[in-house]
Amino acid sequence: MGKKPKILVVGSLVMDLTVSTRRFPEPGETVLGSSFQSAPGGKGANQAIQAARLGADVTMVGMVGGDAFGQTLLQSLKAAGVDTSHVEIVPESSSAVGAILLHPDGHGGIQNRIIVVPGANACVTEKTLAFLEREISQYDLLMLQLEITLEANRRAVELARAAGVPVMLNPAPAAPLPEDLLDGLTYLSPNEHEAAVIAGTEPVRTQVLMAARMAAEALARRGVENVLVTLGGNGAALLRQGQFFHSPCVPVEKVLDPTAAGDSFIAAFSVAVCQGLDTAAALEFANCTAALTVSRMGAQPSLPSLNQVLLLLEQTGRSELKREVEEKW
Repeated sequence: MGKKPKILVVGSLVMDLTVSTRRFPEPGETVLGSSFQSAPGGKGANQAIQAARLGADVTMVGMVGGDAFGQTLLQSLKAAGVDTSHVEIVPESSSAVGAILLHPDGHGGIQNRIIVVPGANACVTEKTLAFLEREISQYDLLMLQLEITLEANRRAVELARAAGVPVMLNPAPAAPLPEDLLDGLTYLSPNEHEAAVIAGTEPVRTQVLMAARMAAEALARRGVENVLVTLGGNGAALLRQGQFFHSPCVPVEKVLDPTAAGDSFIAAFSVAVCQGLDTAAALEFANCTAALTVSRMGAQPSLPSLNQVLLLLEQTGRSELKREVEEKW
């Protein structure tokens, strides 16, 4: 059994409130929903929990409000084995909330629309990260997203770069990124829409891989070492040192909720590369992990364990990858 990778996640914690409906309402219209579920989420916390469930030693940095949601968010992290000693409670703030609408896309899949109210996530500042000046070097990877302030992300990247720690930034929700931030990234992991927004290219629905490659090459020219683009039902692609890799998605019997699929994929890929899997194997492992996630409801409740991913690898005829994972973990 290999050594557990130490992963630091600086990011968001959000309570997800999910409503399923047969169709989205038009402006001014009310429709009946078919189900409601609340579950802990937030891109930072989701990625932290997924990495922990896959065997990594994970520390989370973030903030929650002084409310019941905040306690639920903290408990979810702790239950997954994530170190929460650097998750602060902000008594005067509410915890972040995500309002999620799900409905069938007409082709056997599910579409989602999400509104996030930042709450305590907006309180994460450069001062929050002061302790990292002396501790950042102990980590094998830093994971970031854009649900906290850009200033906090920039400072985290500066500290990691100075210590030689690789950085994975998931640029969601999509926003313009300054050149000095891009230049410090080891991995940038947008979905196809975010990649086009950040790169300034056009998404082409009929030529998804070509569009992803164009966006990835544009981002590589701006200093990003590796561009990892998640493509939904088309799997994922990675541009690394001029080489373009594509890994198809792993089919599932039924997609129930795609909410945390990207977080699941990114965390799985991150753990895989920390454990020494090569690019193709890491992409395939991450696709298998995300496939399990979309087949279940909720954000964090849907994130699989390592044993569950190993079982799927066996069931889908990926015995060689399964053996490699078991040897390296």
